[in-house]
Amino acid sequence: MSSGSVKQDPLETSDRGAALVMVMAVGMVLSMLMAILVVVSVNGARQASKDADWNAALAAAYAGVDEYQSRLSADTSYYRFGNSAAPFSKESGSVLVAPSGSNANPAFGIGVTGTWGAVNGSGGRAQFRYEVDNSTYATSGRIRVRSTGKVGDVTRTVTADLKQQGFIDFLYFTDYEVQDPDIVGKPDKGCYKDPDTRTVLKYAWETRTASDCNEITFASRDVITGPVHSNDTIRTCGTRFEGTVTTANTKSPITVNGSGCAETKFTLAGYPTRSDGVIGMPATNSELKKETRSDLEDSDVPRPGCLYTGPTQFTFAANGTVTIKSPFTKMTRIGNAAASVGSAPDECGKITDLQSPAGATIPVPENNVLYVQNVPAVSGDVNYWAPSATPAKFSCTSTASNKGRRGWTFDGVGYPVADEVAADPTPYACRAGDAFVSGRFKGAATVSAENYVFVVGDITYVDAKEDILGLVGNNAVWVFNPLDSSKKPLLGKNRTINAAILSVAHTFQVQNYSQGGRRGDLTVLGAIAQKYRGPVGTTSGGSINNGYVKAYTYDERFKFKAPPKFLNPVTTTYGVTTWVESAAAFLANGAAR
Repeated sequence: MSSGSVKQDPLETSDRGAALVMVMAVGMVLSMLMAILVVVSVNGARQASKDADWNAALAAAYAGVDEYQSRLSADTSYYRFGNSAAPFSKESGSVLVAPSGSNANPAFGIGVTGTWGAVNGSGGRAQFRYEVDNSTYATSGRIRVRSTGKVGDVTRTVTADLKQQGFIDFLYFTDYEVQDPDIVGKPDKGCYKDPDTRTVLKYAWETRTASDCNEITFASRDVITGPVHSNDTIRTCGTRFEGTVTTANTKSPITVNGSGCAETKFTLAGYPTRSDGVIGMPATNSELKKETRSDLEDSDVPRPGCLYTGPTQFTFAANGTVTIKSPFTKMTRIGNAAASVGSAPDECGKITDLQSPAGATIPVPENNVLYVQNVPAVSGDVNYWAPSATPAKFSCTSTASNKGRRGWTFDGVGYPVADEVAADPTPYACRAGDAFVSGRFKGAATVSAENYVFVVGDITYVDAKEDILGLVGNNAVWVFNPLDSSKKPLLGKNRTINAAILSVAHTFQVQNYSQGGRRGDLTVLGAIAQKYRGPVGTTSGGSINNGYVKAYTYDERFKFKAPPKFLNPVTTTYGVTTWVESAAAFLANGAAR
């Protein structure tokens, strides 16, 4: 064998072959693993994208509700707009008007060719459309919105109930914590923004310079069981507040407890506190009178209420009826703004019965308004009476004196009773639009008066879970408390009122609150809103010596619903009371499911 030749070991050749096979096998496994990893990564990315779209579609649906809320806040009448052909709106029987031109809303689109609104900042990728159910707005103040969000090929739907934030969000709402200047007289010029003319009061936190502006204080025995708000500075004297307490007061302290008073109790942590600003009162309750017109579109007044003229008595009965005496009434609905035409449907009471001493007994108009107007002074009005004319069997005495007998009767029966003297401090007016209200109430209605509402007896619900009543006075709402010539009370002690109460331009107050001794408890289940604080009694040493002790409890239903067509603040926002997700209403291509 030559020195240059090498003999190869057979085992070494065998090992090299085996190694090659192993390398190829490992390579194949690695390739398979890489392929699996690629597939998993791609599928994972796809799933992650799908999950992102799923979550984003729900966010887009919520954004739709928020966008609709912003439109309502900018225009409180926006509840009238929508697409009546949308499935959700059509099923509910909602009456809607489609906004057009520059006011067109793409979110009202339906169907495959219909439009969608875009979520701001999404570049158009996230979209929404919503459908409106306003079928119960007039009766409960509630609007239901079904909003569908879309991202990619994913859609999700939420339904939200919205309610205006208004006076009935509070058990006790007051614009000014002072007595009504029209009742007690105007205070010193230092109480006013315009000291020379004395027409616009200052809030206490705007620095009223007078020492006494007729402020009213919550008394030591008052227990307020519910939310309270005042645009003014709240004054207390050992009072107990068992709910939220807010004020528009921008100065400190935000509430004032009187000198020598026990400590005021605020049972909820964090209260009292400041609100975002002043909640504005409407100028009048004329919007409710409009609800008795029969000539307006369904989108404005879908079901007209009933109109009565001059002093009108409402006595409710537990069987769901009301007996109405209204001697000046000739027509119970008007057909135009000038009231030159009108009608008298039986559902509001036959005119011959309304003008009789027995009155007209009718079912309580369901979810509607009973409005009492002043006797018109314009001869072209269908309810006009000449100044010298009076209804048959009607007798009325009106005087500004606190001694003369006054009031009105039919054939010797009416309000006030024959031997009653005037209630201090307000005279009755023979032709004023005053409502005299009492009884066991069953149903859903709002009684409103162009002048005063007098609560002449207890007003209680037959079913406190179902029945709901509003009392709205353009001027004061009075708790009837007549005295005889010796200033002794003519009515028994205690008074109960189940209702949402609103005095638009004046006050909620007890007549003769400073006379006649202690009258017991004034029990209110509902809500009270007023421009000026009205006294219900007087105190001595922290205890009531005349009038009533407050026993006010908030009607929790007012968080979700309102009495029919109840008034709201001048500016308001809509809050969501409930949310629920449902099956998607639309596919990604726009077709309804």
